[in-house]
Amino acid sequence: MPVIAKSSYIPPPGLSNGHIQTLFPYLFRKVKGIRYRRERIWTPDEDFLDLDWSSVGASRVAIVSHGLEGNSERWYVLGVVRALNRSGWDALAWNMRGCSGEPNKTIRSYHSGASEDLAAVVQHVVDGGKHEGIGLVGFSLGGNMTLKYLGERGSEVHKAITGAVTCSVPCDLASGAEQMAKLSNRIYMKRFTRMLHEKIQAKMLIMPDRISDEGYNSITTFKQFDDRYTAPLHGFRDAADYYNRASCKQFIHTITIPTLLVNAKNDPFLAAACYPLRETEANARFFLEMPNSGGHVGFIAFNKRKEYWFESRVVSFLNNL
Repeated sequence: MPVIAKSSYIPPPGLSNGHIQTLFPYLFRKVKGIRYRRERIWTPDEDFLDLDWSSVGASRVAIVSHGLEGNSERWYVLGVVRALNRSGWDALAWNMRGCSGEPNKTIRSYHSGASEDLAAVVQHVVDGGKHEGIGLVGFSLGGNMTLKYLGERGSEVHKAITGAVTCSVPCDLASGAEQMAKLSNRIYMKRFTRMLHEKIQAKMLIMPDRISDEGYNSITTFKQFDDRYTAPLHGFRDAADYYNRASCKQFIHTITIPTLLVNAKNDPFLAAACYPLRETEANARFFLEMPNSGGHVGFIAFNKRKEYWFESRVVSFLNNL
């Protein structure tokens, strides 16, 4: 039963609240010292993905997947990239379609279940032949994608992938969408719908006959957005079909490499169904850690290394495999 009974994370005094944990690093944290080298690769459907490398000449690399409306420059990505570099890992922070500062070329975008794009990144690293070991790190939406990718492949996952660590993952997308629609999360939903609108508007400039934002201001929830955009643009019947097929929870039982999921109990974005206790107990290679505090991609820590707890947790887990 690899549910980790007691987490090592202890929040700083006065910063244990889930909303504070979520908002503090977004508003105040700056991570310096990362200089990326960008590489563009092409997908089978003639679209592109922009990959940002932070290399230290290591024989192992961690592929980092960001969250919804994130990119390789988000503080949580930079923080884990810095921690990995310090510990002797190269890091590859990839930008999902449309997230690197330039609209992607096809009508489709990115979504929680787009594990085929992560697969393209993994295959590119494998084909490069420079790294003997690969670790996977995923945050929120990118964590869902990572777990889905691993579970889909099961025992056929590439032998170079040695382990994975994921954080703040909405393992059950339907209940996560319902959670985000609550009044207590209105501030977050307003930000996400605004950012997603900007993506829609950018795509309208290059393909105005294929996408429209008419009446967009009536969208206030993920379900409404996913019904109108995510589902039809990506081959799903509707939002419910998308949530059902893209949620990683159903794939956890077939993951075959050591994998850690860290979901804080006070994460304001996650509903009860996003904590996969039963699935964890059924898979000896899957570990679930549920700190009492941490918020959504928070886990604030103050120390000389300016390293947040989850970043140290990623390194310790991957190094101990």
